[in-house]
Amino acid sequence: MSPPKEKGEIMGQGRLQRINEQLKKEVGQIIHDELNDPRVGFVTITRVDVTADLHQARVYFSVLGTDKQKRDTRVGLSRSAGFIRKLIGQRVKLRHTPQILFKPDENAEYSIRISEVLEKIKEKDKINERKKGN
Repeated sequence: MSPPKEKGEIMGQGRLQRINEQLKKEVGQIIHDELNDPRVGFVTITRVDVTADLHQARVYFSVLGTDKQKRDTRVGLSRSAGFIRKLIGQRVKLRHTPQILFKPDENAEYSIRISEVLEKIKEKDKINERKKGN
């Protein structure tokens, strides 16, 4: 059995998780409702990781579209980071508004690719079963 954690440690982690979730919600809402950048397509904020000192927030996103659309979205989000940070500062009560760094979420794309490969395998299996049945 592991030793019990310090009370401050548990509260600190819980607070960071709450801040991560709040920032995820707010950034997603700002991008969807208030960002008027034509480069930014259909974006999903997948997670936010704030540093323990609250000075940086890595915002992970996924985009559906071509490679060019993904690049354009990344550029648009990076250029809009200051505007988004300003709005976050107005909406979320923190002593210091974290610097926002946008990062593409490679895990989401990887999951989609795996799903596509599995679907192809299923289709091939169905075709092979039909051939065996005839």
